[in-house]
Amino acid sequence: MTWKEVVETVAFRKEIVTLASQPGANIRELCRRFKVSAKTLYKWIGRYRAQGEAGLQNRSRRPHRSPGRMGAVLERKILSMRKKNRGWGARKIGNRLEVLGTTNVPVPSAIHRVLQRNGAIDPAESRKHQAWKRFEHEAPNQLWQMDFKGWFRTNDGMPCHPLTVLDDHSRYVVCLEACRNQQVETVQQKLTKTFRRYGLPERMTMDNGSPWGGDDGSGYTPLTVWLVRLGVVVSHSAPYHPQTQGKDERFHRTLGAELLRWHQFRNLEHVQRRLQPYRDIYNHERPHQALEMKVPASRYQISGRRFPEKLPLIEYDSPDTVRWVQIKGHISYEGKRILVGKAFRGYPVAIRATAEDGICEIYFCHQRVRRIDLRESQK
Repeated sequence: MTWKEVVETVAFRKEIVTLASQPGANIRELCRRFKVSAKTLYKWIGRYRAQGEAGLQNRSRRPHRSPGRMGAVLERKILSMRKKNRGWGARKIGNRLEVLGTTNVPVPSAIHRVLQRNGAIDPAESRKHQAWKRFEHEAPNQLWQMDFKGWFRTNDGMPCHPLTVLDDHSRYVVCLEACRNQQVETVQQKLTKTFRRYGLPERMTMDNGSPWGGDDGSGYTPLTVWLVRLGVVVSHSAPYHPQTQGKDERFHRTLGAELLRWHQFRNLEHVQRRLQPYRDIYNHERPHQALEMKVPASRYQISGRRFPEKLPLIEYDSPDTVRWVQIKGHISYEGKRILVGKAFRGYPVAIRATAEDGICEIYFCHQRVRRIDLRESQK
């Protein structure tokens, strides 16, 4: 799809208009990142406020009405929305119908009966699940959660690894990409694309697997070292505790239930063509129970921290003791050989004393990467 075709899509226009409507939004920065003029953006904003999504179409749409048969029309709308969004329940369907301007929307129980009567409910959906009460960061971009959805093969026999990155505060999905592998270069390319549009988060959390979990005991890889150099604080979930990545894990289940289980994919490109419109629906149309039935886009703003096209220099304060990490990931300090991690080889790290006697901390840029006791033997 060419950039001209992207700009002409309603989903693209709706995303930038929604972000521009957030309190304190930087219009000039949005225009720069989304590559549209301020004049065009203000035109879309005006049309969206006056006409809703219809104002973002290249051609106007005429509303369809059937006076005297509202019951039948409503039922068709409910079934149509369920068919389009197979994982949505009665509350989400009712909320979305109201947002779209439908009058006399029935209560969720009535919508549920319509779905049951027409065989649109999977019996497994009737089982009740206890909801987790999760901690939530106070503002967008304070924390992004990142992980791979379980991989699968497309019809051409090639593996597909869906990469997901989700904002903790808003549940806004900033990245949903079909990847051929889980290699550092692949993920870095997808994150660069994401950072250029949405800016840098303050912190990112991920599990301990490849390509962001180190296998040498340090917990760092070339990918996480790159993130730290960008100024992002990196953290890993505790082993065997997937709830640390709870919001992203929950999104994975939703993605599987609402999209992946219903399609056969020819190849990786076909997967991506399905993922992009689903991301738009999830961010801008799908009501979220944890957000009081609002959509993630209602709570998200782009980050004010720009992605630097050139990595900043690594500098430390004058009181710091600086050592260069050797090829096997070690440094030498006070006659001891200390492991920092192979991902840091060739880079300088800073050694800082603490208030505790004999205890030092090793920093790479802003990130503390190890705490050491000089009274003990080191490896």
